[in-house]
Amino acid sequence: MKLSHTPVEAVCLGEHKVYVKRDDLLHPEFSGNKARKFAYFLENDFPSVRQLIGYGSPQANSLYSLSALAKLKGWRLDFYVDHLPSYLTEHPCGNYLAALDNGANIIDLSRKTDRDGLDSEAYIRQRVLTGSDEQLFVPEGGRCAFAEPGVAQLAREIASWKSAQPLNELVVFLPSGTGTTALYLQKQFLAIDPSISVMTCAVVGGDEYLKKQFLALEQDEALHPQIVPAAKRYHFGKLYPEFYQMWHELESTGIAFELLYDPLGWLCLKQLWQQGLAAPVLYLHQGGLLGNQSMLPRYRRKFGELER
Repeated sequence: MKLSHTPVEAVCLGEHKVYVKRDDLLHPEFSGNKARKFAYFLENDFPSVRQLIGYGSPQANSLYSLSALAKLKGWRLDFYVDHLPSYLTEHPCGNYLAALDNGANIIDLSRKTDRDGLDSEAYIRQRVLTGSDEQLFVPEGGRCAFAEPGVAQLAREIASWKSAQPLNELVVFLPSGTGTTALYLQKQFLAIDPSISVMTCAVVGGDEYLKKQFLALEQDEALHPQIVPAAKRYHFGKLYPEFYQMWHELESTGIAFELLYDPLGWLCLKQLWQQGLAAPVLYLHQGGLLGNQSMLPRYRRKFGELER
């Protein structure tokens, strides 16, 4: 099971050369940042644990990876979602279907009579967690201190690669959901190679939301990565023609990217170049390609096939 040491490839996008860290080539059940975030759980034994608990979107990459982790460890996964769309239950696909195949128990909170207006995390903390050693709770997207060891390994790989290149500086760019990977990468680079800096953009919830996620894990703002503002406010999961166009443009690199996070990430990177960013850039490919099984049909229904 390959969970580390992925290659770096140089590609061109327009007139710009970009290095891509191919974490999408990690084991498909733990592709990309989930392999890094969940490395601690994969590499250590938890003899008392019987029940793995998580929450998020029914098409989240973390749902699939947690289901694979639970299957591997012999645990039961209870994964809470705010709402299960009828089209998904009637036509399972992508991460949702893969998680079901792994035996995940996906719980629709909209059908819970004792929800009392609680969001997913509050419901779990107030109604599900008992304090028993048999329960292991992983916050949304793996946003917890357990993610740091795996991300630290990623940072060491990038720093080692850079030291073998004729580069005096390097910007690592990645789009963020909870920002866990970006934050822990920045902390590691400040310790092992300050000539490497991290830039990220908020795909979920906006810049202020992302700052709050950073602060929840690290109070010292000097250790936070730089947030690159998007040209306009985007709503997570909504379809945008510029995202679809950007995704098609990325086909010229010969690398497949996903449709939920990567389009905004690359649009923000192009914006940085337009603003004068001259430092060499390494784009962190965080996997998540299984999500295209549901996203691509949605884009095609709305915008059709784009000319290439």
